[in-house]
Amino acid sequence: MIPTTLVTGPTAATRERAIAAVLLPGAPTAIILEGLADANSPLVYDESDPTVWQPQVHRIAPGCLCCAGNLVLRVTLNRLLRRPPAQLFISLADATHVDSLRAMLVTAPYDALLRLEPVLNA
Repeated sequence: MIPTTLVTGPTAATRERAIAAVLLPGAPTAIILEGLADANSPLVYDESDPTVWQPQVHRIAPGCLCCAGNLVLRVTLNRLLRRPPAQLFISLADATHVDSLRAMLVTAPYDALLRLEPVLNA
C-alpha cells in the first residue's frame, strides 16, 4: 500500500516547502498539487537533466478536489497508480474538505492501494 499524505497550508509555496522537507530522496514519489506553481517552488526541477532525482509532479487547476475537481483528481490518481510510487503527496489549496477527500480515498478502489498517513499541516 502506498503511504499517502494530504498536505494543507496557507499558500502553495508553504505546502510545497513542507513536502520537499519530507521527501525520501531517490524513492519513487508522486505529488499532486492543487494550484499553480510558485516561481520559487522547491518542487520545480530541470527536467532536461536526467542525473537529478525528480519526483513526479502533477498539477491540477485550483478547485475543491473532492467536489469540482473530483473527476480530474480521480483520472490523475488512476493514471499515476498504474506504476505505483513509493510515496504519494496530495496538496490541497483549501483544507475545508480534507475529511471528504479522506473519505473518498478510503473507498474502493483506493482503499486497497493507498494507506492514508496523518495530514501534514504546513
